Amino acid sequence: MYPRSEFQRFPATHAEALARIAAVDVDRYGATRNALDGAVSGLSPYITHGIVTPRQVFNAIASRQPIGIQHKFVAELGWRCFYRHVWKHHGDAIFRSMHQGPLPDADYSTEFPDDVRHARSGVPAIDQAVRQLYATGYLHNHARLWLASYLVHVRKLHWRIGADWLYGNLLDGDLASNHLSWQWVAGTGSSKPYLFNAENVERFGSSDWHSRGTAIDISYEAMEALARDASRRDAEPGQLGSGIPEPSLSSVPPGAISSAPAPNDVIDKDVWLVHPWSLREPPPHLAPACLRLGVIVSDFHVRWPWSGRRWDFVTEAMLATTDRCWHGDAISLEVALRGARSVRSAAEPHLLEWLPRMAQIEPVAELFPEVGEPCASFSKWWAHVSKNEGLFASRASAS
Repeated sequence: MYPRSEFQRFPATHAEALARIAAVDVDRYGATRNALDGAVSGLSPYITHGIVTPRQVFNAIASRQPIGIQHKFVAELGWRCFYRHVWKHHGDAIFRSMHQGPLPDADYSTEFPDDVRHARSGVPAIDQAVRQLYATGYLHNHARLWLASYLVHVRKLHWRIGADWLYGNLLDGDLASNHLSWQWVAGTGSSKPYLFNAENVERFGSSDWHSRGTAIDISYEAMEALARDASRRDAEPGQLGSGIPEPSLSSVPPGAISSAPAPNDVIDKDVWLVHPWSLREPPPHLAPACLRLGVIVSDFHVRWPWSGRRWDFVTEAMLATTDRCWHGDAISLEVALRGARSVRSAAEPHLLEWLPRMAQIEPVAELFPEVGEPCASFSKWWAHVSKNEGLFASRASAS
């Protein structure tokens, strides 16, 4: 078991990812994963940033423990892939409500509650989640659901405002997983909203999260009525005082990655582009002498700034896996790369708008087979990918 005292520290190294994979106990995971202190893996930042892939995680675990496609751990790997499936078929539509939730979009606020932002809402489950998010860049999935549900259904904040805020502060923020999860909670991307109450917190959280006597200490029926009542806005006044400071977000990486694109770096060289979602060594079939060039595409980060904690994570991993790094806009990067003999990089939807203009794209070996037809729900997508377990097992283990 990975030491709990070390769990929420995230050294951005391949060795750390392997240590966490080695510590995964799939049986304990299946039995305890819903509890805040359950045996979850803490691998999501390493998967999001491509230090390891879902396929590598599965193969490493399957080599030592019996695990099939129907296991809860594999299904959790599947959720990330499902959300990317939705993103592929719907594009930027995932950043708008897929359909109406309990209330029309216009009935939700676009002003983030200041007391929640500074962990002084007076609801322990919410304030603990915000403190932990700022301190570590990570939250257990249940804490994410509670935080989103409280903001949307109790405080009547539009889900997109909350989703953007959470994305910027997470080490493992993935636009598809994050924003579609918020839509699932809001009921704009699911058949019904996700609701919780103080009893649910007591079931899965420790005593310092318990929230009796607060706005969430009501029945599920009352919570559903609250979610559908547009007049019940900003139900929690919050506590007096300044609370804790919110981390600032930045579109610019730390000084360690500050070099502007330099054409002379790549003239007549075979180049492997290392980007923030592929922080690993080049594929074995590429020339051993290829230049490993880290690139930060500023066009993306102007739209989606990150916390300093996330920038530090990415910087640490990028510097460890590259020969040099560039930071610049997509056009400058594209022009600077033209003198290279060849340029390749790993496919990545976050950079779909820019990366194909810079490099020949190498497909990533996915864990699950591609589903050609768009699936509106995880259950429909899962039915497609899990219908032949033997085929899945042979495909996953293939080199």
